[in-house]
Amino acid sequence: MKRLAHFLLLLSFSLCVRAQYEVVKLWDGHPTRKEKRPELRIFAPADSLRNGTCVLICPGGSYHHLGLRNEGSEVAECLRQWGITAVVLRYRVSMRGNHHPAMIEDFQRAVQILRENAERFGIDPHKLGCMGFSAGGHLVTMGGAFASHDFLADRGIHTSVSLRPDFVCPIYPVVSMQDSIVHVKSRRNLLGEGFTKAMADSFSMERHIPEDMPPVFLLACKDDDVVDYRNTVVLRDALAERNIPCEFHLFEQGGHGFGMIRTRSAETEQWGVLLREWLTQNGFLPKK
Repeated sequence: MKRLAHFLLLLSFSLCVRAQYEVVKLWDGHPTRKEKRPELRIFAPADSLRNGTCVLICPGGSYHHLGLRNEGSEVAECLRQWGITAVVLRYRVSMRGNHHPAMIEDFQRAVQILRENAERFGIDPHKLGCMGFSAGGHLVTMGGAFASHDFLADRGIHTSVSLRPDFVCPIYPVVSMQDSIVHVKSRRNLLGEGFTKAMADSFSMERHIPEDMPPVFLLACKDDDVVDYRNTVVLRDALAERNIPCEFHLFEQGGHGFGMIRTRSAETEQWGVLLREWLTQNGFLPKK
């Protein structure tokens, strides 16, 4: 019976999200970029629920591919039921020959488009956060930590809006590129086969948390058999060292890749509730 209920829940979500989002191409019309696949999938809430908060969602996939359903559209559907404008970022990955800086370029371009068109999308440009899963967790952490480096300017794109997200939610994230805890596939796909130690050090995010890092909601599971949970611990420690506000959850069981609705333990079933409480406490969602 429990399995049947879970199947019916997944089926209902699949039917709800199909063809119910607006697509915005990231690089259309820009003279220096001819990228067709990178895009925003914008899941707008009902007008009666809309509260102005926007979350940019970065699915995982080892920087090789993207889990666009379980870590994308299904998450977006949950968030828009809270009145959030949920935006899934289909960013470039190594499966199509892309490595750094393609991913962070796509991230910053997404932030630029959303802030410059905030009125059109019905969002508050000061309540634009990001959430990333697995390798997507590494990307959103980069988005917060490297916001002062304008990767778009390197491509001849100039904007007056801030590229810094207002909050960052890495979920069972890749964090470090150090051999002791690295997710090898993510490192190879991000940096390429011929990466150097200096490159690995440069993208070990626990080493690069700035004083103005946005507040962070962070979680992982000890039984994660894909990404070593110590990635999350070293990020928590780095944030604490810089006095960055962080809500940290380390569950005993739950595994990896569960998104928001494909949870496998009593602990992970509740993480959406914890996130909603944190967003409310930090002023990103209205109090009931």
